[in-house]
Parts: sequence; C-alpha cells; structure tokens
Amino acid sequence: MEEELGPGPYGAKSIGEQGIASTAPAIANAIYDAIGVRILDLPITPEKILQALAVKRAEGDRHEV
Repeated sequence: MEEELGPGPYGAKSIGEQGIASTAPAIANAIYDAIGVRILDLPITPEKILQALAVKRAEGDRHEV
C-alpha cells in the first residue's frame, strides 16, 4: 500500500521546516551565554551585537536589544 502524497510540489511534505525553526533561538541563546546580551530582533547582525555591548558597557548590566 502506498502512502498519500503531501501537498507540496511533487508530493513533498514539509518535514524539513521543523529543524529550521529552532536555529535562530539557539544562536541567540549562544550569544547571550557568551557575552551576556540578548538580541531579540532577527537577523542577528554584528552591528546589533556591538550596539548591545556598547549599551551594556554604558549601563554596566545585562541589556536586551
């Protein structure tokens, strides 16, 4: 007995999207663990990280951008 095809092109199923959903939060948490600043907006860019570090240094505490 054959399985029913998915709704995507050529009967593709969207199982591959499940693994992508957790990548950005994992990277954001790794940045927070490494340098103590949490970046809340995507994409996470070097400029946002440098800005958050500057604010953290000015405030002397953990900061969210």
